[in-house]
Amino acid sequence: MRADAARNRARLLEAAARLVAERGAEAVTMEAVAAAACVGKGTVFRRFGDRTGLLTALLDHSEKKFQAAFLGGPPPLGPGAPPVERLRAFGCALLRRSADELELQLAAEPGANRRYINPARRVLRHHVEMLLRQAVPGADCELLAHTLMGQLDPALIHHLTKQCGIPLSRLEAAWTDLVDRVTGTRPAC
Repeated sequence: MRADAARNRARLLEAAARLVAERGAEAVTMEAVAAAACVGKGTVFRRFGDRTGLLTALLDHSEKKFQAAFLGGPPPLGPGAPPVERLRAFGCALLRRSADELELQLAAEPGANRRYINPARRVLRHHVEMLLRQAVPGADCELLAHTLMGQLDPALIHHLTKQCGIPLSRLEAAWTDLVDRVTGTRPAC
């Protein structure tokens, strides 16, 4: 990326982050970001494609930190713990991350035709599938990974926590229970 393009991208993301902080993710439009960054609307569209692309780019930093934690961080989230323990830790960490960034994640949610091919979501699902292959090698781990990831969907987390009033701790306990049932294990007390 050219230096001026990198500066423009950083300026656009900074303007978008400021708008999210000031007005919430729903108020972020391509026009508003262009105005806040003092660039033409076409610049924003060329750089990010659409609003979802812009909001996804805003989430990219926390996504990279989360991926680093489960790919190379300390156990139990990172390598070095048994696969089921890592799977439990992964779901609980993703639930907490989603709760912290819920408004932005919902606003960045891709349409149905792109939902499951989103690169970040594919990395998360692949990680769950890899842990399942280690924990229950004879199972259909590809489909089980999709099933487990359904419980970590931002729209469901929003519904359960905001609309139903279920505390995050209960969602974490349900995740652990689901992992234990799918893998046929029980956590050590």
